[in-house]
Amino acid sequence: MNELEKGKNVFNVEIEALEKTRDSLDNTFIQILDLVTKCTGKVIITGMGKPGHIASKIAATLSSLGTPSFFLHPGEAMHGDLGMISKNDLVLAISYSGESDEIISIIPAIKMIGAVLIGITGNEGSTLAQAADIAQVFPPFKEACHLGLAPTASTTAALCYGDALAIVASERYGFKDSDFGRIHPAGALGKKLIIKVSDVMLGMEKTAIVAKECSLKEAIVAMSKKGLTIVTALNGKKIAGILTDGDLRRLLESEADIYSLPFANVMTREPTIVGQNIMAVDALKILRDHRFNAMPVINEYGDYQGIVTIHSIIKRGIVG
Repeated sequence: MNELEKGKNVFNVEIEALEKTRDSLDNTFIQILDLVTKCTGKVIITGMGKPGHIASKIAATLSSLGTPSFFLHPGEAMHGDLGMISKNDLVLAISYSGESDEIISIIPAIKMIGAVLIGITGNEGSTLAQAADIAQVFPPFKEACHLGLAPTASTTAALCYGDALAIVASERYGFKDSDFGRIHPAGALGKKLIIKVSDVMLGMEKTAIVAKECSLKEAIVAMSKKGLTIVTALNGKKIAGILTDGDLRRLLESEADIYSLPFANVMTREPTIVGQNIMAVDALKILRDHRFNAMPVINEYGDYQGIVTIHSIIKRGIVG
């Protein structure tokens, strides 16, 4: 077997482990799922060594999909971090052998605190499996390591098991994309789901505003001073009309006398506008669909609030 074949064989071994684990799932998975979704405290995941890294990732996935969770290092737990556990919590301990010294050492304290203990192991007769309130026992499979020692297939199986719990629990909660966005505000999806036009628009003080009775020359000067591509004429608080740089170019091409024209004669009286409470990603689509650089923003009463531009939206990391 050459090295390419050896590399592919690692995939084969781990895929086989996943298939065996998948096919072995029974009502125990549902019982553990019930405990996770009905937990009134936190779901705490612990593991030592490579399973500890997996435990940390499972805790992160659970949290990101609506199940409050965190990773507890079993070694640190023995030196004060057991104080993070309360009787309302659920502790999910991962140890394929079920005999990890660090995991076994914290079991008595978990029992004393009164938290529910779930064991994830490959050894039904292990100390962890026997001490747990409920244990998910993986079927026998070999590690992908050529020595059969390094946690590989077993950690992959544990990772997928954690993903399965997190995703099915999330569906049970009715977790929506808006919920995901709320707890992922820095991510691209989160920004799309939570950032509104009001968060990215330029307020009135930063925009070019004129009275509808002004001249076209005055409107051009106002637009130039603000360094924008749009000027808005107001009638009180309402939009009377707008002029964009595109409109101005077309006037120049028609050889109109821009110095004598009243602004009211050339402004767009019923422009495309957007409400300040719509999502910024939706405003971006409108701008792109109409090939606009900017458009006016109004509040729920129809009063002018400012403008939103393609640049101001993309600057916040929203690209459509």
